[in-house]
Amino acid sequence: MRVLIQRSKEAKVEVEGKITGSIDSGLVVLVGFTEGDSIKEIEYLARKIVNLRIFDDENGVMNKSILDYGGSVLSVSQFTLYADTNKGNRPSYINALGGDEAIKLYDLFNEELRKYVEVGTGIFGADMKVSLVNDGPITIWMEK
Repeated sequence: MRVLIQRSKEAKVEVEGKITGSIDSGLVVLVGFTEGDSIKEIEYLARKIVNLRIFDDENGVMNKSILDYGGSVLSVSQFTLYADTNKGNRPSYINALGGDEAIKLYDLFNEELRKYVEVGTGIFGADMKVSLVNDGPITIWMEK
């Protein structure tokens, strides 16, 4: 399981011109799954994400988590996080989990995040337009 986390001032996902998820300030989390991922990885990364101290405290030091800060999460499925670019110029996505299994894990991941914070989402498998104002910019990659 891989996630790319971006601290944002605002973000939204549009599908066919309609907003399917949006947040004010918080985190945009792009998430991808691979063979062998399970609830164990989901629980670990969800806890890690909500406790990650990447928001400024009153002294301007990144010392607060989203739980302290009070923001929301915009979760977007992103199979291309498993792109393999080692051979040729066309990425291979052979390591990305297939759609039927990945959507189940994506739903579980969002349910796990909702135990801690408000979560907006895109639509799994849709052609999504993601807009965000990256704050900092702060962008962090995590894998389990």
